[in-house]
Amino acid sequence: MIAALIAAVIVGQFSAEGPVPPPWVVAPVSKKVPPTRYRITRIDGVMAIEGSAEASMALLARPIAVDLAATPILCWRWRIAAPVAGANMKTRAGDDYAARVYVGFDIPDGQLGLGTRMKLSLARRLFPGPIPDAAVNYVWDNAHPIGTTAPNAYTDRARMVVAQSGAGAAGRWVEQRADLAGDYARAFPGTTARATSIAVAVDTDQTGGRAQGWFADLHFVGREERCRFGG
Repeated sequence: MIAALIAAVIVGQFSAEGPVPPPWVVAPVSKKVPPTRYRITRIDGVMAIEGSAEASMALLARPIAVDLAATPILCWRWRIAAPVAGANMKTRAGDDYAARVYVGFDIPDGQLGLGTRMKLSLARRLFPGPIPDAAVNYVWDNAHPIGTTAPNAYTDRARMVVAQSGAGAAGRWVEQRADLAGDYARAFPGTTARATSIAVAVDTDQTGGRAQGWFADLHFVGREERCRFGG
C-alpha cells in the first residue's frame, strides 16, 4: 500500500464545488468559437470536473511534470450524458467528443524535421490555445470501436485513441487505465518526449450541438501498480 501511494502522481482530484482551481485553466482553441464551460461539481457522489458544451470548444488544461519511465500508466474516470450523435472522428466536420483526455508532449528539436517545426511555428502564431509538439487524445467516441486509433482530422501531431464508444455506458462512471508511454511510442516512433500538460475537453463546435462530460481522479501510476480511484 505504501509503495502504491508513492508511485501515484495525482494531477486531477478535487475537494470542493465551484470554479476549477489553479493550476487548471481554460484554453480556448479559436477566437471565433465560444469556450466550453467548466466547473467542479459532485455527481453520483464523485467530485469532478464538469464540462458543458453548446456549439463550443475549449480545453481545460494544466501543466504536469511526470516521469513516464516510472509512472507510464494514466488513470482516470469519466462520465457522459450522451455521445455526440453527429460526430465522426475521421473528418474535420465531425471532430467532436462528449469527453476527451488530452496529454501534450515536448520533443527535442533535433528529433523534429524542418517541415514539422515550421508547421508547429505557424500553428502557434495562428491559434490561441497551447500547441504541443505532439499529443495523445483518449476520446469517448460515438461510433468507432474501443481501441481504434487515428491521426486527428486537423493535424498528424495528435493521435486519437478511442477509450470508450457509444451510449452503452452513458450516465454512469467508467474507470479507465491507459498505457500512455506505449501509446505515445506507437504514435510517434523514433522520438523521445516529456509529458508537459494534461487537459480534458467536451466539444461540439463542429456539429453545433450540446454535450456534457465529467472527469475525476486523473493520476499516473507505475506499470505494476493499480489505479487509485476514490470512493
